[in-house]
Amino acid sequence: MQPTHRAPSPDLREIVARHYVFGAELPPGYELQDDLLSETAFIRILIQGDWAARMPDGGWSNVGPMVFFGANARPLRVRVCGSFKVIGVAIRPAGWHTLFDRPANLYTDCMISLRDVWGEDSDRLHQAVLGAGEDVDAVITAIEEVLRTRISARPAAHPDQAMLAFERIARFDSTRRIADICKELGIAQHALERRCMAMFGMSPKRILRRRRFLDMAAVIRGLCNPDEQVLAELRYTDQSHLNREFREFIGMTPGQFAHSTTPLLTAGLELRFGRRESDPSSEFWA
Repeated sequence: MQPTHRAPSPDLREIVARHYVFGAELPPGYELQDDLLSETAFIRILIQGDWAARMPDGGWSNVGPMVFFGANARPLRVRVCGSFKVIGVAIRPAGWHTLFDRPANLYTDCMISLRDVWGEDSDRLHQAVLGAGEDVDAVITAIEEVLRTRISARPAAHPDQAMLAFERIARFDSTRRIADICKELGIAQHALERRCMAMFGMSPKRILRRRRFLDMAAVIRGLCNPDEQVLAELRYTDQSHLNREFREFIGMTPGQFAHSTTPLLTAGLELRFGRRESDPSSEFWA
């Protein structure tokens, strides 16, 4: 289930984190349930498969082939039945306002129809993907043309440079104090809170905690080989602290996580580190 991923074109690198294609051949009627914990909002075009998300009332919601996922502050339970193929676009928080009218926090932990967010642009994107055929690069080219059209209709919206800097801080030093980050960025803490809610969909503290958890989860999954310095930076104050964070973000202890099967979450972790390995010097990671 390892996803195929591509970097965006240079002109979109402050807006799109990554394109990917992800799929699996599964027995007819096979039902796969897992949790998503995405750091960014995603547009997902469902080429094959029946996807649904768990609702607060315990039921399942299926919104059709053009799906918009907000970033996740907590695990989002999803279900897919049978074989599936998904084309995805990960949206960088700093570029949020170039593509969306409403703040990101209104979509946190949600799965809704992209048409409810983009209107007719959702239909244009769907047709562009279907018209591009099976070639992954042709599909990504078609997606990017639709994105450029939407961006060009919003000339006053630009990627937020302070949030680009915060993305890099969160990526490389998730243990930093918020006050120190504000000092480095030259903005007040209430301004950072407001801009993070509008573009990331959650508070700065939550962003850093989630990032640290995902890095540790990747270590447990064996997806990276951190050196001693990196491991020291990832260490929590004690085992109970580590247990609390794992229960908060995945609903189990680190030991339980190490022995569990989480194919969709693991694919997301692989996507994060696939981006890192493909361009370890890039400043454009989300």
